[in-house]
Amino acid sequence: MSEENKVLSFNDKREENIERKRRNFERILFNNLLGAYSVIDQAGVVFPIEMLDISHDGMSFRVPRGAIGSTFKKEDDLTLRMYFTKDTYVPVLTNIKWSKNSKGEDGEIYLEYGVKFDKSVPTFEALRPFIDFLYKFAELSTEDKGKSKVYYL
Repeated sequence: MSEENKVLSFNDKREENIERKRRNFERILFNNLLGAYSVIDQAGVVFPIEMLDISHDGMSFRVPRGAIGSTFKKEDDLTLRMYFTKDTYVPVLTNIKWSKNSKGEDGEIYLEYGVKFDKSVPTFEALRPFIDFLYKFAELSTEDKGKSKVYYL
């Protein structure tokens, strides 16, 4: 198809923009508002993870290489603690679907993991509305460009 006959899909572009906004918002939220920790054994040892992305099916996260004693393998089950306050969390059961090494902006080497949520566990129902909120926020939010002024009475 020649350039002049190329048809632009506004719906595809809109969906692409929504997905970009959702991922950007997630990173801000995860880095500034939401803590998450992963339980790595039955003894209750926990270590922080950096959440990268979340969807209704699963999420991805990373940890600095060497931060944990051993690496997780594909199909390993993993319990994540999703903290929404300083002292309370929702345990979410997951299964590892992929892993890879990555280099961070800081030059550090990370292990990235992609996990699938176990939706049959009742605690997932607490996480579902949060994920719904992220999707709706990305779809309906507008960026504040700082041009409006707030007046106090």
